[in-house]
Amino acid sequence: MHTPRVHPHLSDLQALVGQELGTSDWLQIDQARIDQFAQATGDLQWIHTDPARAAAGPFGATVAHGFLTLSLLPLLFDSGFALGDVRMGINYGLNRVRFPAPVRVGSRVRGHFRLLAYEPLEGGAQLVVEATVEIEGSSKPACVAETVSRRYT
Repeated sequence: MHTPRVHPHLSDLQALVGQELGTSDWLQIDQARIDQFAQATGDLQWIHTDPARAAAGPFGATVAHGFLTLSLLPLLFDSGFALGDVRMGINYGLNRVRFPAPVRVGSRVRGHFRLLAYEPLEGGAQLVVEATVEIEGSSKPACVAETVSRRYT
């Protein structure tokens, strides 16, 4: 594990629009995580949950749900960068989400985070961050999403 890049003050980010905020640790996607997500969401499609059938399918193995990859963003954010004076953050939404490549079971992923917008709010700021989830060894990312969050100091 690496130490996330620390930005001491939320307000410092205003000058960083357009720049990378950090990169997360690698995270291995195993079948247990895929199965737990399938159970939690009710998405039990065989390409996710049936290794034998998926081996003969289009990806040669089970693959993580796109929404599983998306749901890992908070975990990836945590190891990607830290905001020193933020006491609370909330998800406000998403502007755009794409899943260019499947995440095969056993793959490792990590997040790259680039600040697209900073809007001051009373007691904090609204951030739009482009999150790109890289698959180790793949030329295409698993997910590219514009996240909108509100952070409060």
